[in-house]
Amino acid sequence: MTQEPTIVKGEVGQNRRTQSERRAQTRAALLAAGRLLFTEQGFAGAGREEIVERAGLTRGALYHHFASKEDLFAAVYEEVERDLCASVIAAASTSGDPVEELRLGALAFLDAAAAPEVRRIMLLDGPAVLTPEVQHEIAQRYGLGLVREVLRAADAAGRLVVGPVDLLAPVLLAALHEAAESIADGADPVGMRAVVESLVNAITTEPTTEPTTEPTTEPTTEPTTEPTTTATRTAPAP
Repeated sequence: MTQEPTIVKGEVGQNRRTQSERRAQTRAALLAAGRLLFTEQGFAGAGREEIVERAGLTRGALYHHFASKEDLFAAVYEEVERDLCASVIAAASTSGDPVEELRLGALAFLDAAAAPEVRRIMLLDGPAVLTPEVQHEIAQRYGLGLVREVLRAADAAGRLVVGPVDLLAPVLLAALHEAAESIADGADPVGMRAVVESLVNAITTEPTTEPTTEPTTEPTTEPTTEPTTTATRTAPAP
């Protein structure tokens, strides 16, 4: 008589969680290896075998998670974009003023874009490897969406002088990318930061302040007292 194996309650769920964790760890290892090698060698220089070797995996594991090297690069690109936006948000959130948030975020973008992985993966290889549709889709979720959000906040506060926001946002983001590429190519970072600050100033206004009006005090008028006239009686003649 064959005895059915005893299944302990929760064992199946535990196995599923373990498999899910293993898949997540494998994918994370491939992303980390790809991110490092794409930064060091560029997309063309980083071979598939080197990526899986750096990750401690097999080529089968690579193709189980990513259909191609381009697919892996797209995932790495999105990860770098997400981390870049997180650093920009952290810098901008120190102010409660929408225009100041825009200025701080733009300068933080220039600082973060100087990092080798951002320059190589996002600014140099990204436009060459990814289709415009993929770049646009990622930008909508991260960089472009972030720029659009802060511009809308400035517009709602009456501080934006150029618009509409949906047309301005991609132009501003393209200008920031161009500024970042120029710095990466050797342009003066101090001068480029000044240009970006001037750009922010050109599309925004200072907050309007209501003039302070001193309270008007009505002059106090003393009541007018009519002089009292006392009638003089003339005594009758004796």
